[in-house]
Amino acid sequence: MCAHQPGGSHDPPPFTYAAPDSLEEALALLQQHGPMAKILAGGHSLLPMMKLRLLEPEVLIDLRRVPGLSDIREENGYLHIGAMVREVELEEHPLIREKYPLLHETTRWIADPQVRNMGTVGGNLAHGDPGNDHPATMMAYDAQLVVVGPRGERVIPAREFFLDFYTTALEPEEILTAIRIPTPPPRSGGAYEKLERKVGDYATAAVAVQLSLAEDGTLSYVGIGLTNVAHVPLFAARSCAHLQGQRPTPEHIDEAARMASEDCNPRSDLRGSVEYKRAMVRELTRRAFRRALERAQGGQ
Repeated sequence: MCAHQPGGSHDPPPFTYAAPDSLEEALALLQQHGPMAKILAGGHSLLPMMKLRLLEPEVLIDLRRVPGLSDIREENGYLHIGAMVREVELEEHPLIREKYPLLHETTRWIADPQVRNMGTVGGNLAHGDPGNDHPATMMAYDAQLVVVGPRGERVIPAREFFLDFYTTALEPEEILTAIRIPTPPPRSGGAYEKLERKVGDYATAAVAVQLSLAEDGTLSYVGIGLTNVAHVPLFAARSCAHLQGQRPTPEHIDEAARMASEDCNPRSDLRGSVEYKRAMVRELTRRAFRRALERAQGGQ
């Protein structure tokens, strides 16, 4: 462990830096220091908040040296992604590009190359920001988040992970270690549609869609997640229920898009009015669904 001392007006307050060599050591440090400790993954959200003195942790626990947190592999019907996998690794991995187009597209929309070179998927999710891109995508996939704490391991569905603004189901002494995405069956597709004011910005609104087709052409699975149009990432449950088991006709797609626009809860801000954001959710849902359907039917 080493200590940091501030050297300027925009530096964070003093803190101790720790780089444990094992998950057990990281958990012990988290228990020892309690709420005054913070986990450091990529740092692109945590460090700016510290510089603004919005957070003043006494200890930073860097997970970069902890083994087993940076794997990408398929096993037992799931894509396993370690929490410390960097965004650029998802962006460049051939398995993600070929079999998980929704995840690949989502990653490419995140910020800019400099951020993606250091930012981690686990940090993106654990931060609990409704403007982050991964949460909606993980909801659309019906992913599972694996966390470890003093009482062992537990698995939290992504749709139950985000509780409130910047608040997740992670307990104070737990660490997010991995994400599990169900391996899509044949005739599956996904797409991410995002509206932003400029390249690298948070979404004005964004929609993640993942779907699978049965042999008879009906929808055997539908997942729709919404980004930055409520105080938490949203799973469009009513839209998915409307489409499940149906043929993906233009009428059914339009109705599901209408439901998504009604069920979100955006706020007026510099990115647009409530009415504008609802209209964008409706249009982006249509676009994402149509592209996901094309992929499921064999297109790109």
